[in-house]
Amino acid sequence: MSLKFNLSKTEKEFDKLKRRKSGKVSVKDLSGFIKSYLNEAGSDLVYHEPVDFEYEPIGFLPRVENLKVRKWAVEIHSLWKSLSRKVDDRVIENPDLHTILPLKYPMVIPGSRFREVYYWDSYWVIRGLLASKMYESAKSVVYNLISLVDEYGFVLNGARAYYSNRSQPPLLSSMVFEIYKRTNDLSFVKKSLPALLKEHKFWNSGVHEVKIQDSEGCIHSLSRYYAMWNKPRPESFTIDKESALKLLSDSDKQLFYRELASTAESGWDFSTRWMRNQSDLTTLATTSILPVDLNTYILKMELDIATLAKTIGDSLTAEHFSEASEARRTAINSIFWNSEKGQWFDYWLSNNFEEVHKLEAQGQNQISFASNFIPVWIELFNSDDSKMEKVIKSFQSSGLLGAAGIATSLSHSSEQWDFPNGWAPLQHMIVEGLARSGLKEARCMAKDIAVRWIRTNYETYKETGTMHEKYDVEACGKFGGGGEYVPQTGFGWSNGVVLAFLEEFGWPEDLEIGC
Repeated sequence: MSLKFNLSKTEKEFDKLKRRKSGKVSVKDLSGFIKSYLNEAGSDLVYHEPVDFEYEPIGFLPRVENLKVRKWAVEIHSLWKSLSRKVDDRVIENPDLHTILPLKYPMVIPGSRFREVYYWDSYWVIRGLLASKMYESAKSVVYNLISLVDEYGFVLNGARAYYSNRSQPPLLSSMVFEIYKRTNDLSFVKKSLPALLKEHKFWNSGVHEVKIQDSEGCIHSLSRYYAMWNKPRPESFTIDKESALKLLSDSDKQLFYRELASTAESGWDFSTRWMRNQSDLTTLATTSILPVDLNTYILKMELDIATLAKTIGDSLTAEHFSEASEARRTAINSIFWNSEKGQWFDYWLSNNFEEVHKLEAQGQNQISFASNFIPVWIELFNSDDSKMEKVIKSFQSSGLLGAAGIATSLSHSSEQWDFPNGWAPLQHMIVEGLARSGLKEARCMAKDIAVRWIRTNYETYKETGTMHEKYDVEACGKFGGGGEYVPQTGFGWSNGVVLAFLEEFGWPEDLEIGC
């Protein structure tokens, strides 16, 4: 909710409210105060008609031959209209009255409770917009994110003032790269490159950078999630305070609040992946973990920057980032790759205080998570046939592949980034990586997973009338649950991944779509 008057006046009026002995305010008085001093939630964004939306654009999903599937795909494509927004002029004029940030360009929101732009969601929104031939809308999303880098030095978790303490999985370069591949727009690359360089620095300096020495004495530089915050998250204040009740000291609570915010930075909020004790949220240890997926994203960032710099004739930057990508590839192979198990495992630091950590054999967390297979998304790994043979065998025996897609983990916790939930971004990265492999078995597996995922999205849509944020992979046609809030619909990245899969694999006329 935004303020109708300045913060000082609003606080004064709040302090004047009549209190009971317990210090509480009556529901009636509080409701009256909210009505008088706060605007309705969401009123600082207004509907925006996308300039490049067409009901069924020329060249839209040419490989989708089944009429049922095509009709559904057109309906998903039409959702971009209902999720399109722009910031109200009042926010630009009086930014201090709002938590929404004064972004200049139109945007696409995820949907439901998520009324603002979110960072990593935007990559799959863009993949969907590109399938929908909405190139200007895709560029607008990127320009908004670049404005955040210009202002803060990194892309915020989301476009709210209270997200300025953390980022999210860094996929801005991937967005720029995908748009450039479709449009060949060199001026767009030139405008974007400075922000990519700034973002790379953010993830490779200060608290995010960790140095680790391997068994041969080589020192590698890798990255971790680490929020600049040690209080309850403003957007989840009461939940965080409640979660911290069992901790006795203020310093323990502050450390826990930092871990909560750092886990939110990972995008996987929350999962047993980050916990020392899988049944206790207060044992979150995200800042002590070198994550496989984060370092894969940064490797991709380095490869993207090298390619994009080369296209605009900046050979020095291209060469520098080509060398950086080689160093990170070596680090990923050295620290995360487990040849015997055929997976890349997160590495847990034994303490957070050493300048250079020494590699310890027991540091790898050898529990199966979908993130262990994210490196297949990168050509440097999916083009290595001998490694991919091990990865495919390991993936097939991991237990992660369910009837309706890839489970996030095998842990039956109540957290949303655990079993039985499957999430669109994880399906997409693993499937796209397998599809780009030189191995026929990998490509067949990619198509099989994509078909399972498309079917469960279709069936759930037909039953509920909406696209969902996450799905239950145990059975076709079920949406997911768990976590801090009720399941959300809309839904930006789910729409984007379905359209990207239909663009990649098509759907033959004679292939049944239902479960």
